[in-house]
Amino acid sequence: MPKILIFISFFILLVAPALVNAQDLMVYKQIDTTKLLIKIYNPENFNAANKYPAMVFYFGGGWNKGAIEQFEPHAKYFSKRGLICMLVDYRVNKRQQTTPFESLKDAKSAIRYIRENADKLHVDTSKIIAAGGSAGGHLAAATALITDYNEPTDKLSISCIPNALVLFNPVIDNGSGGYGFERIGDNYKNFSPLHNIKTGTPPTIIFLGTKDHLVPVETVKYYQKVMEKVNSQCALFLYKGQGHGFFNYNKFKYYKKTVRETDIFLQKLGLLDELSKIGIGKLLKS
Repeated sequence: MPKILIFISFFILLVAPALVNAQDLMVYKQIDTTKLLIKIYNPENFNAANKYPAMVFYFGGGWNKGAIEQFEPHAKYFSKRGLICMLVDYRVNKRQQTTPFESLKDAKSAIRYIRENADKLHVDTSKIIAAGGSAGGHLAAATALITDYNEPTDKLSISCIPNALVLFNPVIDNGSGGYGFERIGDNYKNFSPLHNIKTGTPPTIIFLGTKDHLVPVETVKYYQKVMEKVNSQCALFLYKGQGHGFFNYNKFKYYKKTVRETDIFLQKLGLLDELSKIGIGKLLKS
């Protein structure tokens, strides 16, 4: 074999693991000239022969703005725990002059894309977790609960319903007393997660600060009550004195608290390998 081919073969073997574990950007949807991306974080010891649970993150910003970087620290942490983590871009008003309804269409398209391409992405389609904060929390919940607002080009035979939900101060009530009603109007009846809870809703964990100016404590308590009525699991964690966005990485104390509880919740569902609270704490510091 010529020396140059030997060198190339050796180089491919040397860098292949790094390439497999690299952060990938994939186009999951294109509307006219707008390309919507998913940023993927594979587990550290990624093996292409295996399939992994996936955690799909939707950023907040009132369906008006926001960026996928919001949940980058969460994605890095949970990829270390063995999940394939995905940061989803979607259309918002300030960039694409769209409404909340287009944002929801995109959120549902992303999960359908992941399921349709599960073999290429090495995803276990029975273990997809949707997560998000604020309006992104709405989108995560709505992928599970809202049947309307589907992109006409989507393959509707592919389910967009995740297997678990992780919601950070989610705007789950879009009715007349909730968030976004001035933009959604009477469509809240088939857009608002709170008004569409039904039997079979995926197990859910919700985090909220008691001083949140957008999401009242009473709203999430009522959400939990309705979830229990339909025999769906809903864990609720309230953090005294904390406002909207308290869970973000720049509020490191509460970032750690909410990530730790999320880890324990996903362990109980069998979506993460068991790890002690001490182990979780060490990993959060790494």
